[in-house]
Amino acid sequence: MWRLFYNVVLLVLSPLIVAVLLSKPRCRPGLLQRLGLQEGPSGQSAAHNIPPASIQPVIWIHAVSLGEVVAVTPLVNELHRRHPTYRLVVSTVTETGREAVEQRLVGVAEHCYAPLDFPWVVSRFIERLQPCLYLFVETELWPNLLWHLRRQGVPTILVNGRLSTRSFARQQWAPVRSFYRTMLQTLSLCLMQSDRDVDRIVTLGAEASRVRRTGNIKFDQPIPVIAEGGVTRAHLGLHDTERLFVSGSTHPGEEEILVECYRALVARCPSAVLLIAPRHIERAESVEAMIRARGLEVQRRSTMGQAGVLRSTGPRVLVLDSRGELAAIYREAVVAFVGGTLVPIGGHNLLEPAQWAKPVLFGLYTDHCAEIADLLIQAGGGCRVLHAEELSQQVIALFSDDEERERMGRSARQVVEQNQGALQRTLEAIDRLLTPQQGASGSPLEDRSLPLMAGRS
Repeated sequence: MWRLFYNVVLLVLSPLIVAVLLSKPRCRPGLLQRLGLQEGPSGQSAAHNIPPASIQPVIWIHAVSLGEVVAVTPLVNELHRRHPTYRLVVSTVTETGREAVEQRLVGVAEHCYAPLDFPWVVSRFIERLQPCLYLFVETELWPNLLWHLRRQGVPTILVNGRLSTRSFARQQWAPVRSFYRTMLQTLSLCLMQSDRDVDRIVTLGAEASRVRRTGNIKFDQPIPVIAEGGVTRAHLGLHDTERLFVSGSTHPGEEEILVECYRALVARCPSAVLLIAPRHIERAESVEAMIRARGLEVQRRSTMGQAGVLRSTGPRVLVLDSRGELAAIYREAVVAFVGGTLVPIGGHNLLEPAQWAKPVLFGLYTDHCAEIADLLIQAGGGCRVLHAEELSQQVIALFSDDEERERMGRSARQVVEQNQGALQRTLEAIDRLLTPQQGASGSPLEDRSLPLMAGRS
């Protein structure tokens, strides 16, 4: 019943769904492939030049966009090392996700755009790709996809799973919970970040015997390697005496607060420079215009080093309009603020500055990273600020107190080190489904029976 109802609603809303995707620049690339309307090389469809599973068994990993790709990269690398006979395919829905796969997983995994959840598109995609295992990151549930995989006998594993408070609240209405249960019961394993996430997904209908807490694999991210030619202080136009306040993954409504915070900071610490990294770099132009309208000098990363562009001095704001550099730039920070937390987004990756032993500031809205925020606060490596004035006070205090800043940074780094191990636990769970069952020719798994897992680790 639910499948029929869902597909009728999906069909009725399909023009609106396509219109919304077309309205988002990040989602336009690959849309024809996602709809199954564009053929890839050699007549292949949305599987994007991926050979059939008869050549090599395929593990399909779905990561929505940039953040999920970053989180899952160590897992994909380790799967490649442990299971070299498998072909790894990572799907995304955005262009930034595609770029991240092609930059971070070159020679390890192939990229394809994930199919939209129309039954005929999903069926064609799975038929072409023929995966032997499907992994997906952080509760990206698509009903038709899961139903079709279940019908084909393909094991499915939720990796690094979480359920935000908002998402969990939406499922409390009885009909919605019933529908949600039909999806959760298709899953072979649910590997969740925290006890809270375990409790929530079991409450919503997942079989407790197939749910376990493995932890958050973001703690196992390697520190970014600063390769030769990578971004340095000189690339950012910083002078030796200048000190950087990095604000990463920011959203509308936060940049304005950060600019006012910087005004207060630079009045006390004239050598301070603010770097703002908008979460969506297509907003860089509007962010730059806002900063200029407030009377501050601003420079974009994309223009630095160009002929005729002079190296600036004095108070100014740098706008990071490049991809893949923020995680390494946190190394240069005196203090770091992570966005999506002063406005009701839910927060982004608090661990990127913590890896570099930097004090981490964030706002009230941390539902997407609640456990990490709590750990940083408890350890004294992070600080929650409730409003613009408190943010200014904390930034000024940390710029002025070297000893406290270094103590907070060490505590933040310890949080990362003390909570590692999720990657290993996740791999062990996946390995149980990838025990050597294939012949010498590398044919797909013959036995897809599923072990029952303990509820908590």
